Amino acid sequence: MAIPSYLHGKRYPFIFSLSLLILAVTLVLMSNSQYSTFFSFSSLPTSFTRLRQIPITSSLYFPPEPQSPPPLPPPIIADVAISAADRLPPLPPQSKIQETPIVLPPEDQLLRDDPPSLRPPPAEIQETAIIRPPTDWAAPLMTRGEIEIDENLVNLKWKVCEGPVAVDYIPCLDNFKAMKKLKKNLKKHMAHRERHCPTPSPRCLVPLPRGYKLPILWPKSREMIWYDNVPHPKLVDYKKDQNWVVRSDDYFVFPGGGTQFREGAASYIKFIEEAVPAVRLGRNIRVVLDVGCGVASFGGNLMDRDVLTMSFAPKDEHEAQIQFALERGIPAILSVIGTQQLTFPNNVYDLIHCARCRVPWHEDGGKPLLELNRVLRPGGFFVWSATPVYLNDERHVSIWNSMVALTQSMCWKLLTKAMAPAGVGLVVYQKPTSPSCYKERKNNDPPMYTPLQRCLSQLPPGASRWPPLWPERLSAKPLGLPPTLFVEELFHNDTKYWSDVVSDVYLGGLGINWTNVRNVMDMTASHGGFAAALEHMPLWVMNVVQIQEPDTLPIIFDRGLIGVYHDWCESFSTYPRTYDLLHSNFLFSNLPKRCDIIDLVAEMDRIVRPGGYVLVQESKEMINKVGSIFRSLQWSVSLYNDQYLVGHKSLWRPEGGEVQR
Repeated sequence: MAIPSYLHGKRYPFIFSLSLLILAVTLVLMSNSQYSTFFSFSSLPTSFTRLRQIPITSSLYFPPEPQSPPPLPPPIIADVAISAADRLPPLPPQSKIQETPIVLPPEDQLLRDDPPSLRPPPAEIQETAIIRPPTDWAAPLMTRGEIEIDENLVNLKWKVCEGPVAVDYIPCLDNFKAMKKLKKNLKKHMAHRERHCPTPSPRCLVPLPRGYKLPILWPKSREMIWYDNVPHPKLVDYKKDQNWVVRSDDYFVFPGGGTQFREGAASYIKFIEEAVPAVRLGRNIRVVLDVGCGVASFGGNLMDRDVLTMSFAPKDEHEAQIQFALERGIPAILSVIGTQQLTFPNNVYDLIHCARCRVPWHEDGGKPLLELNRVLRPGGFFVWSATPVYLNDERHVSIWNSMVALTQSMCWKLLTKAMAPAGVGLVVYQKPTSPSCYKERKNNDPPMYTPLQRCLSQLPPGASRWPPLWPERLSAKPLGLPPTLFVEELFHNDTKYWSDVVSDVYLGGLGINWTNVRNVMDMTASHGGFAAALEHMPLWVMNVVQIQEPDTLPIIFDRGLIGVYHDWCESFSTYPRTYDLLHSNFLFSNLPKRCDIIDLVAEMDRIVRPGGYVLVQESKEMINKVGSIFRSLQWSVSLYNDQYLVGHKSLWRPEGGEVQR
């Protein structure tokens, strides 16, 4: 029967015709390779309202390269940064919190081209069924519940860590057995300062320093901290002429000085701005990396400019410099430029700073500087303030000449070489935005190190693009987000979801005293929605993207936030007692099978300060287990709506006994 006559004989020709049209469109879409993955993605839920509910596969997540947005706008020198108070809505009435800004990250590829060295071999990364939050969101009425105690877990017996570094024990950086086995040539390249995690993970609890007190609150903590909380006076004598830190009765006081800015970081930062007008702090420059940061006074002062700085240094003879920084409430992490890559994505930092950071950039074929090139955004700036820039003796001139040859081979542009009134100099380089320079070289192997080409990371497509100015950058579409409406919708839904949860649940409904919270870690950062929702608060967030999860860290940097890659089967590279709040979203349910939840809870106890919090969103079954372990550590725990666990850490430490495995 012909189709027209068939339709004429039906009672509802219009409905039948519409059905045929829908069927035809569906068949066309399924035949198109760009959408075939979408229709074969059997794990998609029926509602697409929450990004974190969908385990995104690589085939969906890596579409064709994004189109190039407009190029980096020209500098506008006489510009004024918009304050957080001018652009953000008021806080919910339940919370009594001051207002202050926070952080974000960058760039272009979702797939990590150069995975961090801590990434385990593929065979060790075991697939797990991803558990996500509920699909539909509505502001809930918060009700207290009861945790069903697991007797085996709540009765765990713990012991205190022992040894000369017990109070400041960092398992993956204090593994002395592994350090002794390193070859001498590796120690020369700082391999002994890198991560060497013990197996199995230790289950001891770090003791408190004698006389430990609850930390001084921000912003006063930027200027002074309790001596007893970080009782390491060596820097006072070692750096007494450079105004790093001085002791005053029961306090350490931070005058704001540094090796290259003894008169204070504020005047030094002003000198940088005057030397390079294109550097507009708090506008086109939002995320900064400070190498060999000391006590992080440079990054602490940049917070006044709406700049978020990741300060890092190794655990070395500069005793506890990162611990000082975190106790002050300034973002920092233990790391070193040695034999392994830094745990940051490619092409993400707007500016990298080194002030006498003691890194020999020109040595080993320039590998240290090539690592900076990898993480620096195309068009980004490298500010180097060091004696080879301005001293003219034979040794310093030789180093300077080596740096000139190396930076030219990397196609870096020398923007300025300037001297400050204090008698120190700096040089500012800019990374190229086009690969044409690489192609035009007669020899693609840089002159100092033949295999250097393998280490020189490729510029991403559309490298001339730059994120929007801050603060628009936080809510704008990230440059690294794939150009598909579906993924864009998921990203914006994720942002809205965490904005709703933070305002409707976290700030007013869980009994957390947010006025005491400064250092925050999101252990399951995804796209940085949790950190973005807290941007108006006087705190900062370390966003952690797990190595077995989709690589969203470049998107986090694109938004103007900061973060690192990490494997939560291992200890984090921070000192004990350095964070006020740890947040996780279905972390325990999604742990690889090679991890143990007891080890993870012990690590969380190590990181959190006494008086600090953990905020865990999980299934009720997992909350019963995790809550029981926290109770064995004498934490107070509360359950809300059978899905939010809040733990509050006490000063308790065990007197003896060993944990049961």
